[in-house]
Amino acid sequence: MEQLILETISRHMKDINVIRSSQHDFSKRKSCLTNLTNFYDEMTGLVDEKAIVDFIYLDFIKAFDIVSHKILIDKLLMYGLDEQTVRWIENWLNGQAQRVIISGTKS
Repeated sequence: MEQLILETISRHMKDINVIRSSQHDFSKRKSCLTNLTNFYDEMTGLVDEKAIVDFIYLDFIKAFDIVSHKILIDKLLMYGLDEQTVRWIENWLNGQAQRVIISGTKS
């Protein structure tokens, strides 16, 4: 179910041009590795040009452990995601159990 929601949100955000082409996380055919490769290419090019290069890499792996769920929900609504999907996400974030009922059969 989470994969379906991810695909729905990703498609919607791409359709309304929220996700830039430089975005690597949550993008098909892009990953941490493609991000690092692009970064390496840019930095070595600058070094070859004798430019001064400084960089800081931050690890936000625990970001969703501390992100305000209210702010996230408000942003999803602001970007036009349908309310039913946003409410499902809100319930999931709040730790409530989810189930699917299709033709009276519960998951």
